[in-house]
Amino acid sequence: MFNLLNAQQIKLSPKAQISVLTVAPGPSLNDAFGHNAFRVKDPTFNIDQTFDYGRFDFEAPNFYLNFAKGKLNYSIGDSAFYDFLRLYSYYNRGIKEQVLNLSQKEKQTLYNYLLENNKPENRNYLYDFFYDNCATKIKDVINIATNNSVELNTPKDFKEASFRTLIQNNLNKNSWGSLGIDIALGSVIDKKAQSEDHMFLPENIYKFFQNATIKDSGKPLVKESHVLYKQKPALQSNAFFTSPLFIFGILALLIIWLTYKDYRANKPRVWLNVTLFALTGIIGVFILLLWFATDHTGTHQNYNLLWAFALNLLVIPQLLKKQASTWFIKYLKFLIILLCLLTIHWIVGVQVFAIGLIPLLIALMIRYVFLVHYYK
Repeated sequence: MFNLLNAQQIKLSPKAQISVLTVAPGPSLNDAFGHNAFRVKDPTFNIDQTFDYGRFDFEAPNFYLNFAKGKLNYSIGDSAFYDFLRLYSYYNRGIKEQVLNLSQKEKQTLYNYLLENNKPENRNYLYDFFYDNCATKIKDVINIATNNSVELNTPKDFKEASFRTLIQNNLNKNSWGSLGIDIALGSVIDKKAQSEDHMFLPENIYKFFQNATIKDSGKPLVKESHVLYKQKPALQSNAFFTSPLFIFGILALLIIWLTYKDYRANKPRVWLNVTLFALTGIIGVFILLLWFATDHTGTHQNYNLLWAFALNLLVIPQLLKKQASTWFIKYLKFLIILLCLLTIHWIVGVQVFAIGLIPLLIALMIRYVFLVHYYK
């Protein structure tokens, strides 16, 4: 097999081909959006190598802390093409190839760039899900190799969409992964994405490249394309009874039933009040930290704070009193207003919220109304 240590000495032959590989999504959240890679093939020098961005090391120091803070380094990596093919075919993830219509100089430039980028001192980069990931890197490297001579035309089936819609199109909206994304990411991802910004998804790299042309010549960017591995049909598991909508639905019914019992007895359950205020407060603090204490670009302006209100933690002592202060009654009314504002934000499209939260939000509204009635 070709030795990368000697790569800088190789001048690609006229038989060399450079292609873009697009891998279909997998079943788990971390591979739900697919993957992209470059393939460099030159039979003259027995080269058949893939380079892909977006690799990370779970064992890196402070991995989870850096991930939470948005300071996690990802990297480029390489592998033999047939190892790449075997890996993704083993996991039944389809692979499509687009052979690029590049000049000899452009092929060499792109190859040299990948080799230089793959050196240990160069391979790490600060990851951004929307603007600097395994897919956007493909586009960026192509632009470097061709001196920005590629015209990225809009695909025929292109539809305008927000970043959130583009994400959720790849997920089951009633899944825990979808719920986590909708809670953690703010209204900044509900704006319409520019056409080229759609290319943060690997499948859209494929679609845009299929329609791309070379500016000067008008030639298509893709010379030929074919399927390397066709994904086999897989059984779809019906996990409704473990889904957020079902679980939160059961919890909401329990909260509403206990609230009804409290109303009849004219005595609120302190443990239930403390639990609800503690959980919503803790989630609110988490959202605030994602917004203000991290470098994530998608966690800003998060109106989940309208139901997960961080100040709920500070008012818990009021719930332990037999007679609450007058200001606390006003505070409860304020929480009701916040839930109404959340509904308005959802209806007018300022931010889309997780459908799994609907039962919980209804239960919170009912509980807050009861507490206002009780403390009056």
